[in-house]
Amino acid sequence: MNEIIDLVSKELSAMLPRDWDVPASLKESMNYSLMAGGKRLRPLLTIAACEAGGGDREAALPVACAVEMVHTYSLIHDDLPAMDNDDFRRGKPTNHKVYGEAGAILAGDALLTHAFYSIVQTSRRYGIPAERVLSIVEDLAEYSGPRGMVGGQVADMEGEQGITSLEQLEYIHLHKTSDLIMFSLVAGGRVAGVTDAQLNALQTYGHHIGLAFQIQDDVLDITGDEAKLGKKTQSDVKQQKVTYPYFIGLEASIAEVKRLTAEAKAVIAEGGFSNPQRLLEIADFLMVRDH
Repeated sequence: MNEIIDLVSKELSAMLPRDWDVPASLKESMNYSLMAGGKRLRPLLTIAACEAGGGDREAALPVACAVEMVHTYSLIHDDLPAMDNDDFRRGKPTNHKVYGEAGAILAGDALLTHAFYSIVQTSRRYGIPAERVLSIVEDLAEYSGPRGMVGGQVADMEGEQGITSLEQLEYIHLHKTSDLIMFSLVAGGRVAGVTDAQLNALQTYGHHIGLAFQIQDDVLDITGDEAKLGKKTQSDVKQQKVTYPYFIGLEASIAEVKRLTAEAKAVIAEGGFSNPQRLLEIADFLMVRDH
């Protein structure tokens, strides 16, 4: 993980071509959030999926960076006063606290649009067939847009007015969190040129670990260490947000994380991948993470 984090961080630090004339304040605001640390989970999954299918790590790197840009844009916008109104992210002041609301909104806009430029470099620099890259672009628009992550964010905002069922909560978790995780895995598979059946296996794995990841976040909001999380615990309780532990209890939520993880590992183990070990290890790691 540390090796991939370093590789992705180095690539992200040079994401804008040197000959582009970009306002210094915009570059600074983009980099502030993009280089703020974090697990780099989505880039990690993109590269692990590519390597599971026998693909080249370097060729997957522009796509791995693209998904991190989209994820970071979503966090910048999520933290805004009009949405979650958070003051801290990863232990640092949120983007709008440093650069103002307009600066934060535009930094998010820039990261989202530049992600598509980055994906195209997979073909330009590494010769991945244009048809595969076109599918990755299409997938990103679907998984991050109205049917995907943005739809999940809207449902989350509306849910603050009162979620009455576990099904509503699962919809939010699946689209706000799982969709971008599913994209990361399927995109890595497309770079490697895996079969349609293997793409389906990667999507199912992403669905399961994405949902498990969000349930684990709900659990950590109750049981976690603030120093490790980089934010206040019990925030869901204080904001009266409905979570998995609220509906089914803490122990049942932990059991659900374990069940989803086991099913995710099974679909990869049976998927005929040439090198599935990293994906299996990541699933185990996410299940026991403490931040």
